This record gives sequence, C-alpha cells and structure tokens, in this order.
Amino acid sequence: MKKESICVQGGWQPTKGEPRQVPIYQSTTFKYDSSEQMARLFDLEESGYFYTRLQNPTNDAVAAKIAALEGGVGCVLTSSGQAANFFAVFNICEAGDHLITSNNIYGGTFNLFGVTMRKMGIECTFVDPEWSDERIEAEFRPNTKCFFGETISNPGCTVFDIERFAKMAHRHGVPLLVDNTFATPINCHPFEWGADIVVHSTTKYMDGHAAQVGGAIVDSGNFDWEAHADKFPGLCAPDESYHGLTYTKAFGKMAYITKCTAQLMRDLGAVPSPQNTFILNLGLESLHLRVAQHCRNAKALAEFLKGDERVAWVRYSDLEGDKYHALQQKYLPNGSCGVVAFGLKGSREDAIRFMDSLKLISIVTHVADARSCVLHPASHTHRQLSDEQLRAAGVDPSLIRLSVGIEDVDDLLADLKQALALI
Repeated sequence: MKKESICVQGGWQPTKGEPRQVPIYQSTTFKYDSSEQMARLFDLEESGYFYTRLQNPTNDAVAAKIAALEGGVGCVLTSSGQAANFFAVFNICEAGDHLITSNNIYGGTFNLFGVTMRKMGIECTFVDPEWSDERIEAEFRPNTKCFFGETISNPGCTVFDIERFAKMAHRHGVPLLVDNTFATPINCHPFEWGADIVVHSTTKYMDGHAAQVGGAIVDSGNFDWEAHADKFPGLCAPDESYHGLTYTKAFGKMAYITKCTAQLMRDLGAVPSPQNTFILNLGLESLHLRVAQHCRNAKALAEFLKGDERVAWVRYSDLEGDKYHALQQKYLPNGSCGVVAFGLKGSREDAIRFMDSLKLISIVTHVADARSCVLHPASHTHRQLSDEQLRAAGVDPSLIRLSVGIEDVDDLLADLKQALALI
C-alpha cells in the first residue's frame, strides 16, 4: 500500500466478524491454558501477549502501522517522545559508552543526552552540523555507539543532511538515529537516505490533536550489528536475563526492536496505555491530509513574515533563498512541516508583546497541533539558559516558534497582522 492507504488501513486487518476499528485491549494481563504456554512466552520462544507492560494488541497494531509508514522491519511504542529517544540510545549504550549528536535538537533531548545520561555514565558530544566532515569525525571514539540528529530541528527549523551523516556514522561502524517527528513519514523517509533507526514523538503531528502523549522507535533492519559485534555486546552477546539468548542470532533483523521491548520495556516500563494508542491511531488516519495543509499554511505565513519590515529573519526551508532550501528539496520535496522559526526586530519584550497580542494563535508549550500555537523558547522552554548557552544549543535568543495549524490561512494572516501592528 502507498502511505495514504497505510495511514487509513495499515496495522489492523480484521477478519470476519472482527471490529473494523482497532479495538482497545484495556487489560493488563492475558490468559493461557497451561503453565508451559506462559513459560515459553517468558523465554521469548513464542510470540504472544501476557502482560501489557511488554506487549499489547492495540499497541502492536498501531506500531505495525508506523513501521509500515517508515518502511521499517519493526516498531515499539513508548509513553512519550522522550522515552523513545532514551530507549533508542540506551538500547545500544551503557555506562562507559559515548554518542555524538547534532546540537540542533529539541531542548529536552539536549538535556537528556548532555545531563541525565551523563549521570548514567554515558558521555555525549554535541557537534555543529555546519562543521566540516574532518572536524566532526575527529569526535568519534572507540566507544562511540551512535550518531543522532533531527530531520527538522525543534525549534530552529534547520534541515539535517541525513545522507552525509549516515555515511559518516557508517564509516565508524555505528548507526545513525534520526528523530523524524516534524517531517513525519509523509514528508521524509530517513531510511531511504541511510538512516538506521527513526524515532518519533507521536504526541505531535501523528496525533495532531494534543490528545495523547507518546513515542515510537522504528528499526530499518539494515544495520549489521554482527559486523560490529564487539561494539554492541548487548545485541550480539548472550543475555543472561534470558538464559543466554543472543538477540541477533535468535531474531535477525528484529534483534534491536526485540531487545528494546524484552529488556528495556520489561525493566523501565515506559509503555503507552492502549487508550492513548487508540487515540493516536485516530490521528494517524488523517495524517497525510493534515500534513499537506500544515505545509500550505506555514509556507503562506512564512512568505508574509519574510516580507514584513518588523521581522528580522525567517527560517522556513521551503522558501527559496533559505539556507536549508537545497536540503529541503532533496529530503522533503513535498514540503517540510508546519513549524516556522522567526525573529522580530527589537527586544525580547517586543517578542512577548507580539505573542500576548495574538488572538487566534495560542501561547502553549505544545507544537505540531491542528491548532496554531506560538512559543518564545528564550522566555519559556529554555528560560534557564543564557544567550550564549542558547546559541550553543542552536537557538537564537530572538527565535519565535510558530506552529501553524490547519485553520483558514486568511484568519491566521489576519491574526499575525493585528499583533504585529501593536508592537
């Protein structure tokens, strides 16, 4: 099926007499007739359901849909996008290991990698994607386990050169992990450009209605873990917690996803509720329609802002002349996303006055919603950082993040105009 049909019908194919819509399996546990049946499930010798913390039929159906949309071999859902980022890295990193990431990433992920995981003994080096290959490759170490980046950065709206960094990561025997939240699989397929693992905050466009919090990890099945077995003992050496089972030998291309589910979800439990997953699936059914409208509206607003004398700068890669337009045309030819970054001429107070004057567009922490919303990271999500620290994280202190919804574009333009008139 093409992606439009996958959005609507992927993951759940009912047979005679079964529900047309994905049912909500709102149960913690599942019954079996014998102790032996249950034992085989716990030993990973059979597939099936016994406890929702590990697997649930509702979650698995929607995970299969997302895997199909991305073109991956498997997917695991998590309770949030941050949990997905953590699990994706922690599945192949442990104390004493190292990862490299673009510095143009979401502030929460920046803190996860740079502060929280450091406390766990995992070091992270942040690199500027604008640096030369030589300068970035000098940061790789023998204990480096992965490279991480965002297709479209949050909140900076820069475009990640997936093919370039995939080749770089592979030269050093590690996978490339890409957060594809803003682009969604409708506008970009990172696996086609060499990425190995994709993560999503399903809270954003995939849901699209600010109704649930969730995350997803999708494996392409393309990275050869066995070729770098010394680097990845968690996948390529026996797991004593499962009687010496070796994931790559037992599960082949599903090794990474199986380990993530059987080990990390078992021990850390960041599982989404079936109810939340049901809501997520309702959003996925219209994803292909909403993303196109988000992009149309965002481009119109970006063009207006670029032509307004009160606006100092605009970052929206779909615009000709944008610094990242060539990369957008390569990776996202049908459109990038609905998020526009821009800065006003004047002070931080001018930015706050502008946002406070908006009537239709709301000030909220959320982004990538059907409803338009706005945020000033320096005053809100990143307010603990100095201007120098903001720039180091790839965030201009004047940056306003405008998440353009699917309302009528003329109404949105009118709101921008009346607010700009008041500063």
